[in-house]
Amino acid sequence: MSQRFEGTDNYVVTDDLKVAVNAAIALERPLLIKGEPGTGKTVLAEEISRALGAPLITWHVKSTTKAVQGLYEYDAVSRLRDSQLGEERVKDVRNYIRKGKLWEAFEAPVRPVLLIDEIDKADIEFPNDLLQELDRMEFFVYETNETIKAAVRPIIIITSNNEKELPDAFLRRCFFHYISFPDAETMNEIVEVHYPGIKQKLVSEALRIFYDMRKVPGLKKKPSTSELLDWLKLLMVEDVGVEVLSESDPTKLIPPLHGALLKNEQDVHLFERLAFLARRDTVLRPGQ
Repeated sequence: MSQRFEGTDNYVVTDDLKVAVNAAIALERPLLIKGEPGTGKTVLAEEISRALGAPLITWHVKSTTKAVQGLYEYDAVSRLRDSQLGEERVKDVRNYIRKGKLWEAFEAPVRPVLLIDEIDKADIEFPNDLLQELDRMEFFVYETNETIKAAVRPIIIITSNNEKELPDAFLRRCFFHYISFPDAETMNEIVEVHYPGIKQKLVSEALRIFYDMRKVPGLKKKPSTSELLDWLKLLMVEDVGVEVLSESDPTKLIPPLHGALLKNEQDVHLFERLAFLARRDTVLRPGQ
């Protein structure tokens, strides 16, 4: 049965992203998704899982993660300890093998969605070490002398924040898509999905401030979609009026509740400095 992703009620999907997802499913290749943080890369896998009624298996990659952990881990230390204690379970080595996320995906009775999240956080050899397993959809377990083979090829979504360049050999095996940062129109749709019936004047002013902030030169971390949604929620909870957001005073450059948007002290200081310069200019040129 063919599986096609058409988006969901909870996730605004652009036509080009829809094409990329369905191409990867048809080609049975991993879909490598890049884009700046907060553009919905991880959520995409969750929504594909929901839309296709497929189980989701998530492998969160860290800087210390090794590729072999996705296959399995053999706990030799526990087995040695149990043998010293005369435990009966020592006789079966399977008691000391912990299945990894790839093993889980290969054993799934129905086609799952496997999310390998933030692959660029790991060592540069990590993607290369997975090439054979992702190609052949099988791996060998030396301790039990058996081959684990995928019952059905999983839909594999791999995300990257571009922290490291990925090896060419790995890239050749993937279908690639870059999620561009949403324009104001798409962002409006995303906001409406999360906050149905929200006042359009509030959204309009909030989006104007949000995109202006993203344009400020020297910003260390541009506010993302998820941070905009948090900020809008706070604006509604605190009942901040549109008139406060539409304040035209250049000396008030930092918006209310800016802690939802600015995530480090350098960026807060940058806006404070810009506000100071604006105040100084106002004092030097009164009446203008």
